[in-house]
Amino acid sequence: MLHIYENEQLALVRESARQFAIDFIKPYVMDWDERQYFPLELFKKLGEYGFMGVLVPEQYHGSGLGYQEYITILDEISQVCGSIGLSVAAHNSLCTNHILSFANEAQKEKYLPKLATAEWLGAWGLTETGSGSDAGGLSTTAVREGDYYIINGSKTFITHAISGDVAVVMVRTGAKGDKKGVTAFIIEKGTPGFSSGKKLDKLGMRASETASLFFDNCKVHQDQVIGNEGDGFVQALKLLDGGRISIAALSLGIARGAYLSALRYANEREQFNQKIYDFQAVGFSIADLATKIEASELLVRQAGQLKNEGKKVTKESAMAKLYASEVAVEVANESVQIHGGYGFTKDYPAEKFFRDAKLCTIGEGTSAIQKMVIAREIRKDA
Repeated sequence: MLHIYENEQLALVRESARQFAIDFIKPYVMDWDERQYFPLELFKKLGEYGFMGVLVPEQYHGSGLGYQEYITILDEISQVCGSIGLSVAAHNSLCTNHILSFANEAQKEKYLPKLATAEWLGAWGLTETGSGSDAGGLSTTAVREGDYYIINGSKTFITHAISGDVAVVMVRTGAKGDKKGVTAFIIEKGTPGFSSGKKLDKLGMRASETASLFFDNCKVHQDQVIGNEGDGFVQALKLLDGGRISIAALSLGIARGAYLSALRYANEREQFNQKIYDFQAVGFSIADLATKIEASELLVRQAGQLKNEGKKVTKESAMAKLYASEVAVEVANESVQIHGGYGFTKDYPAEKFFRDAKLCTIGEGTSAIQKMVIAREIRKDA
């Protein structure tokens, strides 16, 4: 575990997040996973601890912390349960941070205190069934009628689509492909014409709620627009720079959890009168995993530091997300292998890390998208 950025405050945050995960998450992980149960009550408690408004200033009832603390919180929680880590990341980095970064003061005063304390749970909608990674090809539209917009369409793969109290959604107000043709709206649960679909049955992250959002002549006042009409696409791209740091931190935690599970097992399991860790094949494998996790954390921490300094992080966050997510999948896979037959059972945590890890290479931009972003950015250095 790296200590380059560690200080007294970060150490206290780490211990608080670690103890929270042990006390309030670990005993229920497999039950929630098996039942695909979204523990809404847990997020209220996370709010009490300040973990749902990590980056929100204290004036809006947030914790007023930075990205190093945020990375640490996600790391510690995700070592125990990737599902909970994913929901914490989505709430903080997307819905809440979109309002914090781009909303006007009246909107901030109205929504941030509720989101930062988890009185309200947030959702964020960009992805659609037809557009996928093509964020400029949205089909959901908003048509202006006086002081209101009439929204029609849908969003898919939305975290907290059912339980969320408020959603920030990107909707097309101009031509497809036009960077100034997308607008961000804040839409509250209960708004007529705004509804959610059936909870998706997923491979992993089963305790994190994912569903679709639907808009059927949904009437939204112009006061619910974030920024100006046409600003939504640019806002979303800037927001995803920070969001990728959160998914990288989530990946780091899952990788570390899978690694620690393999390390413990290798030091306990005996074959041929010795611990399996002492077999070179196993010991070398674990050494490789430890090295790649350290490298992942360096990338994630670097991106977090740049973000704290207010510098551009497009390349660094994409690199961190790409590498950390792919490492998480590799570590989780090898952890199952080291566990042998037991790794294929639900009696050990390796199989859940294996299932959860894959989402990290897909959510908030696939690995291919990260490579596109990196390639575009490094070309500028030529």
